[in-house]
Amino acid sequence: MGTLGRAIYTVGNWIRGSGQALDRVGSLLQGSYRLEEHLSRHRTLMSVFDKSPLVDKDVFVAPGASVIGDVQIGKGSSIWYGCVLRGDVNNISVGSGTNIQDNSLVHVAKTNLGGKELPTTIGDNVTIGHSAVIHGCTVEDEAFVGMGATLLDGVVVEKHAMVAAGSLVRENTRIPSGEVWGGNPAKFMRKLTDEEIAYISKSAENYINLAHIHAAENSKSFEEIEVERALRKKYARKDEDYDSMLGIVRETPAELILPDNVLPEKTTTRVPTTHY
Repeated sequence: MGTLGRAIYTVGNWIRGSGQALDRVGSLLQGSYRLEEHLSRHRTLMSVFDKSPLVDKDVFVAPGASVIGDVQIGKGSSIWYGCVLRGDVNNISVGSGTNIQDNSLVHVAKTNLGGKELPTTIGDNVTIGHSAVIHGCTVEDEAFVGMGATLLDGVVVEKHAMVAAGSLVRENTRIPSGEVWGGNPAKFMRKLTDEEIAYISKSAENYINLAHIHAAENSKSFEEIEVERALRKKYARKDEDYDSMLGIVRETPAELILPDNVLPEKTTTRVPTTHY
């Protein structure tokens, strides 16, 4: 930040402080007739009923996500923007290397109609797509739940099974390993190919790497962000060394060599000009 920038920042800080002081004076003048607005600071990790989240230090919990109560999250997992994991009336367990993507909801049930307790257990290297709802069920290791899918109480998604995007899986349904289920209500669609099973593990690995990038970006100070912005403006699209410093790799496509008979011979054609 340059000298001018620091000066503007200081003036802005002074104006904000003055506004807060004026608000306090106004509140005193209004006395008991004043209307108080209580602002609740967002807490990414929150205790409830004397239960606190137990989150590995290598977990990325995005700003705006909420991990509440009796929740355990293993190493290398990531909880993305807008997610809610609410372990209030029962517990939630998330394994290692699992990603729960943006705006997903994970909750529990104290008991179902049969009196069975229903915590939520999500295994290792699981992918939970954007806006999924996982409620009182079990998702085993290396399973895949598509975007917008809803899993109701007592559902079990076995290892290497997949729930298609937008599906509704009814209570107490078991989805066997190696199968894709989809629809409303979800039903067996087909067997997974070997490539699709391999993709589930690859998806989890990709999100581990992506979480490291987001965690590093979110940890930067205001000054670091301003310095990077100035560097990008100065050196953008100028040299490969700067790209390398930022971790950007620009792939150059292989040279395309065509047979001689494909390219037409260059001929010089004289275009007549007409003067008016």
